[in-house]
This record gives sequence, C-alpha cells and structure tokens, in this order.
Amino acid sequence: MNSSEIADRIVQAILAQKLAPGSRLGEQALSLLFDCSRTLVREALMQLAARGIVTVSARRGWYVVQPSESEAREAFEARRVIETGLIRSAAPMTPAKLDTLKRHIRDEQASLESDDVGRRSYLLGEFHVCLAECLGNQLLADTLRDYTARTTLIAMLYQSTHDAAHSCGEHVEIVQALEAGDTARAETLMARHIGNVQQALRLDSTPEDPLAELRAALAPVAPARAPRRGAQRPPDDDDSSPPSTYLGAVL
Repeated sequence: MNSSEIADRIVQAILAQKLAPGSRLGEQALSLLFDCSRTLVREALMQLAARGIVTVSARRGWYVVQPSESEAREAFEARRVIETGLIRSAAPMTPAKLDTLKRHIRDEQASLESDDVGRRSYLLGEFHVCLAECLGNQLLADTLRDYTARTTLIAMLYQSTHDAAHSCGEHVEIVQALEAGDTARAETLMARHIGNVQQALRLDSTPEDPLAELRAALAPVAPARAPRRGAQRPPDDDDSSPPSTYLGAVL
C-alpha cells in the first residue's frame, strides 16, 4: 500500500462518518493497521494536511480537522461555485455517463433501506464526485472529494438535521434534469440542494465567547457586603491611579 492509498482510505472513512472531527491519527497505529512504514503514513498525512483534511500539532500529533463556523460557510460556498459552474459549462452528458449516475442513485436508494449508515453517508457524498467525473472533469472531481469530506466533517460537528432520503431525492431531480438536457434547471437544483444541506447545520450566527465557561464559574455567588459603619478604608498604594478594570472586562 502506498501513501496515496492510505490517504484515500482516510478520506473514505470520513465520508462514511467513521472518523469524527478531531480524531487523532497516530503514526504508529496507522503503520500497524496498514502494515507499512511510518514514513509512508507520514507522507499520506502530509498529503491530507495539504488538502485541508488533517492537521498536526506539536503536542497532539496528527488529527482530523475541526472546521470553524467561518470555514464551514466557506466550504459550502466553494462547493456551490464549483458544482453549479461545472454543470453550466459541461457538454451534454452521454447515455453511458447517465447510466453511471443512475446506478449510483440506485445504490443510494438501496442504502436508505439498510442499516449501514456509513455506506449511506459515503454514497450521498460520493454522488457529487461521481457527477463531476461523468461531466468530464477529473481535476474538479478530485477537488470535490476533498470539499465533500470537509462538509461531511462539518455536518458531524454541527449536528446536521438534513434527512438522507430528502438528499437522495434531490440527487434524483438533478440527474433527471441533466437527462432532459435542462442544464439551467440542473444548476438551480444543485444550488438549492447545497443550500438545503448548509441550512440544516446548527450554526450560531453570534460569535462564540471563549470565556463563557470561566465567566459563569466566577460569577458572584452573593452580593458584596457593605463595609461596617466606622470601618476604615484601607490605604491605596497610589491614590492617583484609577482602579483596574481588567477583571471587570474579563468577567
């Protein structure tokens, strides 16, 4: 097994939702699993890091990325631009290519009836790669595989509520429009489909407060007591300097 095959297996596992965001990818464990050297594993992980699928930390080692909300929005926007543009600029699809897409759709529909959630997730994501290949652009197909892997991680991280059967139904409509030669409708359906998947994410429009947990823990338990009558105010080291507002800003 070479480094590219190892990288492909990791991407397939992500598409099948078997590797969650933040999963650690130990070099030693992977070398044992794939029966290869750590050098090959490291090469595969470096390939995936360049593609934005994994990242490395000096302390933690290699792990699957955890996209932020802004990265999630960028990933879906990139897919929308690529996939609608690909449909718009592609030549009419040949009967053989249409048959390939229809077989993929049948596999998707069969997966909806099974308990294999991993295969179902993989097929729903791989549809977009298959479509790009059938439209005759292998370079964009490879790019879309990476973007689809990232949006799969995003769906896991932000608890997507998008229904698999509904997603498959939207794929069917896109293929039907392409078969009818109506590329304008296919493009519109693709943009709507990607938008529906994005809208199903639980993305918070307000920025996350990094001090929320600490702020809650250090909130006052009881109101401060007033000084006793006649109590002396302790002298300040420097009465000319204003009181610090740092803790107030933090809490």
